[in-house]
Amino acid sequence: MNEFAVEMRDVIKIFPTPEGGEVTAVNQVTLRIRHGEFFSMLGPSGCGKTTSLRMMAGFEWPTKGEIYIDGKAMGRTPPYLRTVNTVFQSYALFQHMSVFQNVAFGLEMEHVTKDNIKRRVGEALEMVKLSGMGRRKPKQLSGGQQQRVALARALIKRPAVLLLDEPLGSLDLKLRKEMQLELKALQKEVGITFVYVTHDQEEALTMSDRIAVMSQGKVLQVGTPVEIYERPNCRFVADFIGETNFLNGIVKKIERDLVTIELPALSQEITGVGQGSFTVGQEVSASIRPEKVRLADDKGGDLAKHEGSNNLLRGRVVTTAYVGSNTRIIVDIGHNMRMDIWEQNHVSTLDPEAYYTADDKVRISLPFENTLILPEG
Repeated sequence: MNEFAVEMRDVIKIFPTPEGGEVTAVNQVTLRIRHGEFFSMLGPSGCGKTTSLRMMAGFEWPTKGEIYIDGKAMGRTPPYLRTVNTVFQSYALFQHMSVFQNVAFGLEMEHVTKDNIKRRVGEALEMVKLSGMGRRKPKQLSGGQQQRVALARALIKRPAVLLLDEPLGSLDLKLRKEMQLELKALQKEVGITFVYVTHDQEEALTMSDRIAVMSQGKVLQVGTPVEIYERPNCRFVADFIGETNFLNGIVKKIERDLVTIELPALSQEITGVGQGSFTVGQEVSASIRPEKVRLADDKGGDLAKHEGSNNLLRGRVVTTAYVGSNTRIIVDIGHNMRMDIWEQNHVSTLDPEAYYTADDKVRISLPFENTLILPEG
């Protein structure tokens, strides 16, 4: 068995435009997806993730480069000769057929015996928790149940790789979250490689073993959910995954992995962990997540007297929102700059003094290890 279930090697896909021009949908992408991995391709609309998936499926062919499935070059191999199957957002179920007939359809096309079909359809429906619903029509099922039928139909042919193109996109939020956990559990149970396309960052973080973040046809970063969230490699990834605060600055000093930058707008320096190679004088962004900022009442005095003062800022609370698990605070730090700060509500209390309110003066601490210095991009 080849080490990788799916590989994209220097793949480029160019489409002609109606005006006679060209658009590069996928731009020199190289990816290696391991056997049994839940791998997500994440990015905004038009970033190239669905085109990449369609090339793996055989619905599109690369303009340049090659797709490999289990070590075999696919070239122009048609979809039905590839050991992959695809689940679409629209489910694509046959409305005039029963659930049983929908799931059995692929096996019937391969002339599998009736006894074998009955057994395998039963196993597939049990796998997706739809046992006993084989006689129902798709319109008699909920959206989540229809999605499971589509999954059963794709899994029954025992593909080496299951390709999923935003399959939960049309479900309501509560059901989508339930299906995310079910899909992840199902993937672990069947052990098949899942390649999952989504624009939903939380969905990708919840389900994936690894994530590829894409923008404008390129893969910007590949890593585990923790790596992508905690150590993004550029401003775009930090901005797209979760929420973050950005402070624009210029590199002043580099000491091993710590980078000190000047914030011209605030006439102040801060230090953070460098993500990449930098040169003195380079324009960069400091990124810090709202939940990783520390707040304290500002009692006045000189900031330089405070321990760790390099990463201390002053501000004024603009507004607060209590959302149960945390309080979300917007702080004005001057020069038309604001920071979002999320304070965990560790103590259960009704005491109004326990919470910040508008116009409170505060001291903002940006711990070195939580402050990331990122190249623009």
